[in-house]
Amino acid sequence: MSSTLTILPSTEMLGYKAWQEKITLFDFLMPGFLGTEKQFTARYSKPILASRDPKCSTKEQEAGALAMESLHRQVLPFLLRRMKEDVLDDLPPKITQDYYCELSSLQEQLYDDFSKSQAHLTLQQSFSTGATASSMQGNTHIFQALRYLQNVCNHPKLVLNSSHPQYSQIIAQLQQQQSLLDDINHSAKLPALKQLLQDCGIGSTETQNSELVINQHRALVFCQLKAMLDIIEFDLFKKNMPSVTYLRLDGSIPPGQRHSVVTRFNNDPSIDVLLLTTQVGGLGLNLTGADTVIFVEHDWNPMKDLQAMDRAHRIGQRKVVNVYRLITRNTLEEKIMGLQKFKVQTATTVITGENSRLESMGTDQLLDLFSHKPLTGSGSVGGRTDANGVRALLDSLPDLWDERQYEDEYDLSQFMDKLQN
Repeated sequence: MSSTLTILPSTEMLGYKAWQEKITLFDFLMPGFLGTEKQFTARYSKPILASRDPKCSTKEQEAGALAMESLHRQVLPFLLRRMKEDVLDDLPPKITQDYYCELSSLQEQLYDDFSKSQAHLTLQQSFSTGATASSMQGNTHIFQALRYLQNVCNHPKLVLNSSHPQYSQIIAQLQQQQSLLDDINHSAKLPALKQLLQDCGIGSTETQNSELVINQHRALVFCQLKAMLDIIEFDLFKKNMPSVTYLRLDGSIPPGQRHSVVTRFNNDPSIDVLLLTTQVGGLGLNLTGADTVIFVEHDWNPMKDLQAMDRAHRIGQRKVVNVYRLITRNTLEEKIMGLQKFKVQTATTVITGENSRLESMGTDQLLDLFSHKPLTGSGSVGGRTDANGVRALLDSLPDLWDERQYEDEYDLSQFMDKLQN
């Protein structure tokens, strides 16, 4: 290698786990520059993390600040941060907005029933005994519980099947109301998505002239799971918005055919919407044919969502890109967005020279994810930590779900047994 300069991604690309990978990259390119793993832990990691404990002494706080400053001085000469707004003067702005919606009565019922279930009681008992997030994976099904509540926020159909304890009762209740589970009003997000698309001129029932058709917006709709894409495709588009023309790109599309789907969408302005999963459509694609991006589901890792929205906001885009994130109010999702801010702040703290305060969550705050109540303050996750809070959460949260688990889409059949009251 002719130069020792290491070019790393921007701050937004780095979570705590990713930062550890960059330490490995430094060690590969410049062996010994940051010392051995043991030396790095003693010199930087230990004092920095210790200084974040609210019970730490003034001396420990000073040691942590000095360690952070020393790490900044050592690595910053080798970091090249290139922001799009700095190098692409002609790129239109990107506007991100949170679009809040209220749970339907059926979703409220399912969400509240969970708080009375055996699964929730098991989680409470585990946290009360001081268990960490990593030690609970095997016996309390914490990941399945998180996935279950996310599915409830998206659509009741994702959790209501014959194995659900309340399935028969809820179906009978819907029959008395002369309602079907396929009704989009049972999900907070489908009516919100319908309204957003109509506001963009997509699927509007009003008579459209040729000029409006030519100038209307085009949208990317991102979900985490293929099952949610199925619901949007069949329950919303085919039954309630038949005038919408769309394409779909997910794991069921062979890799060799994905480029043709992208090309067709970019080149055919008559196609209104492209439905995508974040895992397939979030990286490496140029989708500048769209100027509107809508997230129906959200990832624990904010970088995946940032990468996905930049499929439209990149070189070649000539319109302002509007990004909408559908969030069910006072639920797990609102707290996920708080965790996203927490992770971005963590990355910024490690990389930048501002030495902003690193925040984390205690086990009581992690348990708060499962409650259905308004957030306090601004809604960001942070504040008091317990002794193991920083280590446990920084080690576990970024990797809650790997790619294999996304593909499996979480088999919750065994977890359903724990929903009995």
